[in-house]
Amino acid sequence: MIRAGRAITFSSVFAQIALYLGKRDFVDNIDSVEVVDGVVKVDPSALNGKKVFVYLACAFRYGSEDLDVIGLSFRRDIWIQRIQIYPPTGGSAAQTPMQESLMKKVGEQGHPFSFQMPTNLPCSVSLQPGPNDAGKACGVDFEVKAYLADAPDNPDEVIEKKDTCRLMIRKIQYAPATNKPGAKAEISKGFMMSDKPVHLEASLEKETYYHGDPITVKVKINNESSKVVKKVKISVEQFTNVVLYSSDTYAKPVCSEEFGETINPNATLEKSFQLTPLLSNNTEKRGLSVDGRLKDEDTHLASTTLSQGDKEMQGIIVSYKVKVNLMVAGG
Repeated sequence: MIRAGRAITFSSVFAQIALYLGKRDFVDNIDSVEVVDGVVKVDPSALNGKKVFVYLACAFRYGSEDLDVIGLSFRRDIWIQRIQIYPPTGGSAAQTPMQESLMKKVGEQGHPFSFQMPTNLPCSVSLQPGPNDAGKACGVDFEVKAYLADAPDNPDEVIEKKDTCRLMIRKIQYAPATNKPGAKAEISKGFMMSDKPVHLEASLEKETYYHGDPITVKVKINNESSKVVKKVKISVEQFTNVVLYSSDTYAKPVCSEEFGETINPNATLEKSFQLTPLLSNNTEKRGLSVDGRLKDEDTHLASTTLSQGDKEMQGIIVSYKVKVNLMVAGG
């Protein structure tokens, strides 16, 4: 990562080993994911015969860390890959430009590593805790961890905290630039004591909206009934599909506004309305999906999970729906 003319390095350091990454956000381009590349600095004199391993794990945490007890952890690994860093196990692979830069910083004790994530992993998403909730939020996270051990994955081996260093990273998606028109829907609704219906058509001016963008909803109403339409209510709902052992979907409104438009019998209305969903207006809404945050960084409403085709995905899948309701006098 380059900012203001200097390299920014993220690191986690213990006496025997140190973990270095050049960035902490890695982009999922639907058909491929950026390689996670870094360097581990190893002091061989302090290993006491142990080996050095590094892993990249994607996990779903569905309970706070303070609820973990012996033999039970509220965390499930969705995908994990381990490699041995020291002693080296094979020939040296070609280094990426980022690794070359880190190796100059670390010196001869540096050992580069890289991971290629599959394309069917979820993005970094957290479920917003309630105002009184403590501990780490539930959700999908990614962790790079270097550690000392006799074997890469021995459940009976106890790895002490002083022998590990870790960094959280994020897997993110950027919506591709597109000029495609947005969705359109229409419906006709009849009423008792009225022989003709109300026709409603709603459409969006574009397909993709970025965080903080106002959403423009074009509404066409043709009131052929004998009823009076008193209000137009427009809302944006977030749908969170949690896919683990089973698939559970939760819907939460993130923005809702009412507009005092009156449409008398045999009258029409064609008008555009705007509303802007923001996390700042939903900070106390427990269970809302937000983009994964690193430490105490600000974040925003979770981005829509872009299409993965026929690939099966575990974790959290997010989508949004715009709803238009008409309030009619007398029902």
